[in-house]
Amino acid sequence: MFDISALSTFVAVVLGLFLIPGPAVLLVLSRTVQGGRKTGVMTGLGIAAGDFVHTVFAAAGLSAVLMTSALAFNAVKLIGAAYLIYLGIRAILEKQGDPSLPKMPAVSPAKAFLQAVPAEVLNPKTALFFLAFMPQFVHPEHGSVFFQFAVLGLIFVVLSSVYTTLLVLSIRPLGRIVKHLTWIGRWQGKIVGSIFIALGLKVATQHR
Repeated sequence: MFDISALSTFVAVVLGLFLIPGPAVLLVLSRTVQGGRKTGVMTGLGIAAGDFVHTVFAAAGLSAVLMTSALAFNAVKLIGAAYLIYLGIRAILEKQGDPSLPKMPAVSPAKAFLQAVPAEVLNPKTALFFLAFMPQFVHPEHGSVFFQFAVLGLIFVVLSSVYTTLLVLSIRPLGRIVKHLTWIGRWQGKIVGSIFIALGLKVATQHR
């Protein structure tokens, strides 16, 4: 069903993106500091649930595109590659703002979960990322496109849940790292941008 090298690349890229402090990571850290570990874990699970919703919509929508026209599906993948390169260039050129943890009122674990889900679902950048990122690892000749999307989405959700949970459980030793987020923030855009550009170029050349 999946090419081992492609699946390994998918996992590696996803893990690499998780390791870069972004809005989701800062949200989990902030909730953990203010509400405790349980609240932090539930926030991470809420974010993962939101990502799963994006996966379902992307799988259903792009599977329908493939059933209509294989040419249209390839066009979507090429547009996705161009979008990834655009995101990469924009991330490299964008000036980094203050990476300090956002302040927000403390909430219960259940409320933290419920707030994290729509926050992730309604994030247009996340939707565009799934539409551009997921198709690069889907190959119609390997079987059901919807099934491939579902598997990749579940892998993404599981990795996200595990990562945020480990992040919450190790919040104390990570306190020293958080203090140096200013230094990390200066390189965040360049690292993420390089990943996006490399992936976009790889996808674009595969179609030639």
